[in-house]
Amino acid sequence: MNDYLNYINEKLKGNSDLKHREIKCSRGTIYLLFIDNMCDSKFISEYIIAPLIKSSKLITDAEMIKDEVLYSNSLGDVNSRDDMLLHILSGDVIIISDFYNNALYCEAKGFSKRSINTPLTETVIKGPREGFTEALMDNISLIRRRIKSPQLKIDYKIVGNISNTTVAFLYLQDLVSQKVLKYINSKFSKMNIDFLLDTNYIEEQLKNSRTIFDTVGYTEKADTAASKILQGRVVILVDGTPFALSAPYFFIENFQMADDYYLNTYYTSIVRIIRIISFGISVFLPGLYIALTTYHFSLIPLIFVFRLSSSRADVPIPTILEIYLMSFFFQLLREAGIRLPQPIGQSMSIVGALILGQAAVSAGLTSQSTVIIVAISAISSFLTPKLYGPILLWSSIILFLCSLIGMLGFLMGMFVMVSAIASLDSCGYPYITPILTKKNLRYRDIIFRGKLTNISNNNFNKDDKV
Repeated sequence: MNDYLNYINEKLKGNSDLKHREIKCSRGTIYLLFIDNMCDSKFISEYIIAPLIKSSKLITDAEMIKDEVLYSNSLGDVNSRDDMLLHILSGDVIIISDFYNNALYCEAKGFSKRSINTPLTETVIKGPREGFTEALMDNISLIRRRIKSPQLKIDYKIVGNISNTTVAFLYLQDLVSQKVLKYINSKFSKMNIDFLLDTNYIEEQLKNSRTIFDTVGYTEKADTAASKILQGRVVILVDGTPFALSAPYFFIENFQMADDYYLNTYYTSIVRIIRIISFGISVFLPGLYIALTTYHFSLIPLIFVFRLSSSRADVPIPTILEIYLMSFFFQLLREAGIRLPQPIGQSMSIVGALILGQAAVSAGLTSQSTVIIVAISAISSFLTPKLYGPILLWSSIILFLCSLIGMLGFLMGMFVMVSAIASLDSCGYPYITPILTKKNLRYRDIIFRGKLTNISNNNFNKDDKV
């Protein structure tokens, strides 16, 4: 007993929120240790201290406390001193006595947490609006409510030498690919970090590190995470963050949104095609504009050539600098709109765009046609928010190549980008799955959304698991 007390006092020395409570009984003293701001003080008073005081004359050993005195649903023996320290730092009450050797823990978590709200990053027109919070158990309960199956397995791991963060792996035992599980476990076995505060720490270990594309998915919606599990994926939850990771993750999923499965199938299919087109516009339009206006005037209708020439008559800088300058201004507005408080950010973005665009044209820094091209490209990028980073990088690369060698650079940039996407993999599966892959895997929802009865049917061969 003294070893346990001395160990806790030594490790948590200087923490004013460490509380001690002594209860006298017929055979000696019972000591309660807990972190005040991590526990529910009312629960401790009513369901731990009060029963111990009432039964103080009858208590003889730890087994009696577990079986006859306390009625907590989470109560057990402490395996070691480090295990005891982890319990007390996780919001449990440690029970030690001077008349038995082992220690007990009793769950009494009562720390503050955010309630379940609508996720800000994935708004939907129709469908569930429950989003994950920073509380791991609340997030798991949201998935449990949607998948009431004994096949749903939850594997907990502790990551971080200092933070001791709880990570949960969720998957369906009969549907998950053993290849994916083996890949994830091998990556986790190599993780040796001091702290883990967000899912991105894990994402960097699992994804392809030599690309800007996301090869591991993420979501803030519980129904989306549940659908990934039902497709045979592995979902990873981290205590303290409202985002869930899903693996594997494929390129085509960047064009699929959360409410696609709650809206009309024909409307959803049309919108998906629009998203794919918008991705092409945001990546290729600025480079194509530079190639045509700089090297290939003959490919532009004559009337447009005259209009472009008249609009650029008072602009002293080359077209390529116009594009880069306006794109840079747009990035400034976008970052300012994100970082500022929401009401101010929206107002600033709208006013800044109007004033900046008009002022730039009036000052002769850019032409009206260039402003329109940059605006269309920027608006198109909003339709695929998960691809914003790749759009920014590859549009700049293609724009630079087009400014050097015209349409040849445009074709080279397109070929290199498609090749780069096709060369990626996600947890051992091709990133372009199921497009142009040899096997018809479980994941069949590509561009046109099929019937929900077909999508939710899991009667596939075992070799078809994703």
